[in-house]
Amino acid sequence: MELLLGIDGGGTGCRAALADKAGRVIGRGKSGSANIMTDIEGARVNILAATRQALQDAGLDATAETSISAVLGLAGANVGDNAPRLEKLLPFARARVKSDAIIALYGAIGDADGTVVILGTGSVFVTRKAGHIRTIGGWGFKVSDLGSGARLGRDLLEEALLAHDGVHSSSPLAEKTMAMFDNDPHRIVTFARSAGPNDFGTYAPLVFEYAENGDRLALLLIERAVKTIEEALDAVMPPEKGRLCLIGGLGPLYASRLSPKHRARLHAPLGDALGGAVKLAVELFAHAEADHG
Repeated sequence: MELLLGIDGGGTGCRAALADKAGRVIGRGKSGSANIMTDIEGARVNILAATRQALQDAGLDATAETSISAVLGLAGANVGDNAPRLEKLLPFARARVKSDAIIALYGAIGDADGTVVILGTGSVFVTRKAGHIRTIGGWGFKVSDLGSGARLGRDLLEEALLAHDGVHSSSPLAEKTMAMFDNDPHRIVTFARSAGPNDFGTYAPLVFEYAENGDRLALLLIERAVKTIEEALDAVMPPEKGRLCLIGGLGPLYASRLSPKHRARLHAPLGDALGGAVKLAVELFAHAEADHG
């Protein structure tokens, strides 16, 4: 049996879907983080763990991985030589490492024109117009990833310290955040020194939770994030009408907070990023072979 594999990997986890050449999923698996910009070796280990779970789920032996043709949509694949480096480290017969934005696009809007924004631990904006795909952002939370969980969590800790120092006024959210670190700013500094995107991202849900209660700081942080998200949308979206999908863990939380002009273009995604990876694997491998058969 010819095996196709779709992988969706990011800061919070990695999912695998094993399919036949028609794209019918026959096995699934999942494992830990697969951000190849922050930890390429850890990503490789987790990708293989998820793949072997999917093989087991399909009733196949792990040795079958050498016959797999895979599309891997991974956070960090758009930076430097991360994608070709990982392709060489994988045991699959064929592998194409793509940005997680690309598989999200295929999953959310299929072959149509439109724009997809991934808002999770990281963030990236991707649009398709007349077959041309363009992405912006996704350069890592330290310098990019607008509106992401990692950026939101990092900004929360910064504001908590500013409130602690008396530079900005405090709020229940700032007080809660300091209490989580035993009201010791040195503990925040120690945490931040070695924290990765996923570590910072764990504080993002707290911001939305407190925003529901009208917390001043929470609302400020979300307002800032929405502004940067809309600036990116204005830069990447074509003026013609086309569907807009916000996906990822934070996508639905931001959707209702967009301005009316962007909310008017919102659509529910057709499918998820993992389904997009499988769809692209069929297109790149099964369809390509049929065309040359």
